[in-house]
Amino acid sequence: MKAAILYFESINDREKEELATQCEVLEQFYGDLVEFLPPSPVGAKLPECADVVVFPQLVGAAFGEKKSLQKITLPVIVLTSEFGTVEMWDWEIVTFLRDAGLTVFSPYNVELAKCIFRAIDCKKHMENGMRFLMFQDDPGEGMQAGIFKRFYWWEKECTQQMETAFGLKMIYRSYKDLCERAGSIDDELAKTLSNNWDVPMENVSEADYLKAVKIYIAVKEVISEVGGLDSIKGVGANCLNESFHSDTTPCLAWNMLYEKDNLLWACEGDTLTLVSKYIFYSILRKPIMMTNIYPFLMGMAALKHEKIDSFPNIPNGDNHALCVHCGYFGLAPQSFCTHWMLRPKVLGIVDDNAIMVDCRMAEGPVTLAKLHSDMKQVTLIECEIVNYIQYPGSDCRNGALLHYVNNNGHVIMDALSSHHALLIQGNQIPELVQSLRVFGFKVNQL
Repeated sequence: MKAAILYFESINDREKEELATQCEVLEQFYGDLVEFLPPSPVGAKLPECADVVVFPQLVGAAFGEKKSLQKITLPVIVLTSEFGTVEMWDWEIVTFLRDAGLTVFSPYNVELAKCIFRAIDCKKHMENGMRFLMFQDDPGEGMQAGIFKRFYWWEKECTQQMETAFGLKMIYRSYKDLCERAGSIDDELAKTLSNNWDVPMENVSEADYLKAVKIYIAVKEVISEVGGLDSIKGVGANCLNESFHSDTTPCLAWNMLYEKDNLLWACEGDTLTLVSKYIFYSILRKPIMMTNIYPFLMGMAALKHEKIDSFPNIPNGDNHALCVHCGYFGLAPQSFCTHWMLRPKVLGIVDDNAIMVDCRMAEGPVTLAKLHSDMKQVTLIECEIVNYIQYPGSDCRNGALLHYVNNNGHVIMDALSSHHALLIQGNQIPELVQSLRVFGFKVNQL
């Protein structure tokens, strides 16, 4: 991305020297993320290639340049201290700029500034027609139709809203064709390709492992056909609802697509989660995963689905949830986890030869985050993973016990927009509250 550096033309010689020094500071802190363009005076026409305006220096002259400043339509980042952050003395001028109608960011630490830069870059690339790939045929009509036909992400209206809101393109291909392609791949090719993969496994046969490897090969072939990794930035499949098309699951493929190709995914054909995940990860570059959230307050409506009798008997249970997806905690890349093991499938709706991942992210602070279906709001919930709970013989062999830090379980019950949740390692709410302003989202912080 490219940043236009602006300064006030009336500055004196001392201030000119300070400006030059600060430009060098910014290059040291952010040169790996941003190409800083040659400084231009306020009022000059901004370079057409610029994505953001950066002020390395603010001076009192700003108060007399209101009309010129109001012509700035790009987001503005103020980075005026020798530490690559805003100077506390500049809050007066920052407020003046905001009151003048500019979108101004005043990051108080370097990581926050990087998040804002990445958010601007993410928005730009999405608006330039970024593409996502989803494999599905007739979503909703397959396995557990009574559940799956309720989901908005399969509606044409949802796809149109996403494409209109962000400028992206959602490409659909047949899951049935993908699985048939995978089935035609030779075992030796799958063995050769995966020879150097470091994939821990328990009770998974070579035959079942190779079936999963072939899904990776087939997905890579389709990606190549529709534009390659430079074009496709996320992938997914209607893997449960249309599981009858496959003799395995794409879990291993998704893991390897991230580990080998830096490509994100979402399960169950959930395009809304895929776009949410892409935005949050692009901004934060922190471990992130999709799972199902089962609040204790749901009682038997949640327990029956997971084939368990009760939630853990703990104090303050109303402010807790169980996170479970496809028999375990969910699917996350190996590099995001403290524990990661490929195991035989758990759910009854997938093929007997299918596989699933039993993984754990680090216990401690996490952020639950999700984009709403109106593409205008984001919910952020401060949480922590307390520990992991096992229910042998159930559909929750290893789930995460989640605590809402603000003990607001009843409020959260009214605020959740989906059973699919994204968990991000650490408390990322301050960074997201600031950087999501780039997209104009309303942020619901709980």
